[in-house]
Amino acid sequence: MHKVDLYDTTLRDGNQALGISLSLNDKLRIAEKLDELGMNYIEGGWPNAGNAIDTEFYVKIKTMKLKAKIAAFGSTRRPGNKVENDPFMLDLVSTGVSVATIFGKSWDLHVEKVINTTLEENLAMINDSVRFLKNKMGEVVYDAEHFFDGYKANPAYAIKTLEAAVDGGADCICLCDTNGGLLPDEVLSIFKDVKSKIKAKLGIHLHNDSGCAEASSCLCVIEGAEHVQGTMNGLGERCGNANLCTIIPNLQIKRGFDLITPDQLKMMRSASIYVAELANTIPNIRHPYTGEAAFSHKAGAHADGVRKVRESFEHINPEIVGNNRQFVVSDQAGGSTILEKLSKFKDGLDKKDPVVKKVLSAIKDKEAAGYQYEAADASFELLARKELSQFEEPFTVTSFRVLEWQREGGNAQSEATIHIKKVNNKDGEFEHTAAEGDGPVNALDNALRKALEAFYPSIKDVKLDDYKVRVLDGKDGTDAKVRVLIESSDKTSRWGTVGVSTDVIEASWLALIDSLMYKLMKDSLTK
Repeated sequence: MHKVDLYDTTLRDGNQALGISLSLNDKLRIAEKLDELGMNYIEGGWPNAGNAIDTEFYVKIKTMKLKAKIAAFGSTRRPGNKVENDPFMLDLVSTGVSVATIFGKSWDLHVEKVINTTLEENLAMINDSVRFLKNKMGEVVYDAEHFFDGYKANPAYAIKTLEAAVDGGADCICLCDTNGGLLPDEVLSIFKDVKSKIKAKLGIHLHNDSGCAEASSCLCVIEGAEHVQGTMNGLGERCGNANLCTIIPNLQIKRGFDLITPDQLKMMRSASIYVAELANTIPNIRHPYTGEAAFSHKAGAHADGVRKVRESFEHINPEIVGNNRQFVVSDQAGGSTILEKLSKFKDGLDKKDPVVKKVLSAIKDKEAAGYQYEAADASFELLARKELSQFEEPFTVTSFRVLEWQREGGNAQSEATIHIKKVNNKDGEFEHTAAEGDGPVNALDNALRKALEAFYPSIKDVKLDDYKVRVLDGKDGTDAKVRVLIESSDKTSRWGTVGVSTDVIEASWLALIDSLMYKLMKDSLTK
């Protein structure tokens, strides 16, 4: 099998999806996860004067020492501009990364009617831009935008645009179905023709407007594409981009391509949910390989059959991609996954160990209530270590109260009052504290920290990095449950916690308690 580079564009193309708006922190955290998953290239965004988040991303990402190559995205120079003075070119160079990915026009319709230039000038724009960036940055991926539509309209000219990029020194020519409307047979036919004429590394970038992006991407890789682009969970404009969570298992498991390690493949489901959580989207339970329902079986012929012979109703072993088989009426689903997680905290556990079943039961109860732990690793570890008798809560909150008021013509103000008790203290130490904040959650956070710092000075090191709220079922209106996800850090590490309630303040409180409780547990384990 030929080598294939995995190129992730979740942070740029995925961020263009309806309802998605990734913060700088979101992008950096997702980049870490993509690197851990084994992506060869991570496209961070389009750096320019009007996009502060993407510009700052390239400053921050260089301090993180990731294994993946970081690509900066942009376009060819503008018509009539000199390449060395073009702001698009200079913004890419200023990122300091070694890979530039630029798109250019392949469709004569776009050249003459959208950017209003000549066919000859467009070829010069492509060639000049690729050549300039190759000299300044080292590696250039050329995305042939709307290539398939352009090829259908004027195949000779579409090929000339690719030749202009090759002549400029492009390291990879990526064919894009930007409208996403082609069916697999047509994509493959055009790809084969390009392969016969363009003697360069070819890649594929497909949108999913006809529901075929993953199938067509896989066919092109099997036919010889050495570079495949996509996003986690298929996020992207309109109907989305090709889903790497489907493409990677398809090619690796079904066709034998060596894309990522077996351990990384086992991360596929958890990484999918992690990205969904940070993007504040609801995971699609029916996504192939990674969805919650991908290997679920209801009582009846299917459940009976898969119990007897797994492959009778499952196309792969779900554990290969980090998923698990679920029987709706069984208490056995997920045991191996829990055992694997618990083994990080205690050696020698067996799936039949009562503590494994106890943790599994607790997790199921929590998930039934709306909890999700893939992006809340600290909340899971707290629960597990308590069951393993490795951690006892060092404090309890005996009461808390939040007040909000607004004076006429002024801003709303919040104040929180809490009463905590230090556990296992013969004097029964209490702390009663109040604090103000920018909103009720911030007031609670400030009050809790203020109270705990009297007993545990290291709490001062904890920083709240991110806060997200998701309504779990909107049909209940204002009585709906919400899930709050909080990301915190100290001087050495970062962790996520979760809280669920029909009251957003209580859900936030539960996640805050877990965040600071985890810090204290972490400190106790490192002593």
